[in-house]
Amino acid sequence: MSLRCEIIPVTAFQQNCSLIWDTETMRGAFVDAGGEVERLLERARHHGVTIDKLLVTHGHLDHASGVAELAERLGVPIEGPHEGDGFWIDGIPEAAARYGFPPARSFVPTRWLRQGDTVTLGSLAFEVLHCPGHTPGHVVFHHAPSQLAFVGDVLFAGSIGRSDFPRGNHEDLIRSIRERLFPLGDDIRFVPGHGPLSTFGEERRGNPFVADRLFG
Repeated sequence: MSLRCEIIPVTAFQQNCSLIWDTETMRGAFVDAGGEVERLLERARHHGVTIDKLLVTHGHLDHASGVAELAERLGVPIEGPHEGDGFWIDGIPEAAARYGFPPARSFVPTRWLRQGDTVTLGSLAFEVLHCPGHTPGHVVFHHAPSQLAFVGDVLFAGSIGRSDFPRGNHEDLIRSIRERLFPLGDDIRFVPGHGPLSTFGEERRGNPFVADRLFG
């Protein structure tokens, strides 16, 4: 089994939407379809990928504004986030208007996700980690065989997610990173919600918010 990924920055927020697929079956998914739906569909066609589902790390506009349209057009299920982000998803239409996005609809995920759940895609299986702090219902998708994780806005190269949004919590965010992500291993590469990829090991060594040296 083999996982392939193309990272497609979308919207003025340059959010990293990931097109992921199983090379054995060419069945794929979008992780955090934040907008620019036609462009996302073109990239799937370019690679010959059939989209089977939509995965969502959290309910913020820039990560989810294209989800309802894609689900309707493709007739595919939506998996994620955790139900704690339901209020963020409900607020997508209002947020789109406030931030100058094209009109966007809210949605109800086909499957809310919880800590320890598994998401499948073709022959691939992803571990779900509930990582609150940036939002209460944020989840991370981890593909152990590829040593790759899709972490949304929990962790960035050299930084961490904001926790000053409604129902955010800084202590929860630090705990999510230190106790749920870092134990996966230093060699795990991660795709953040914005900006370049990094590894958990690199962030343990040098991230000014969560490096090991800060925690004795």
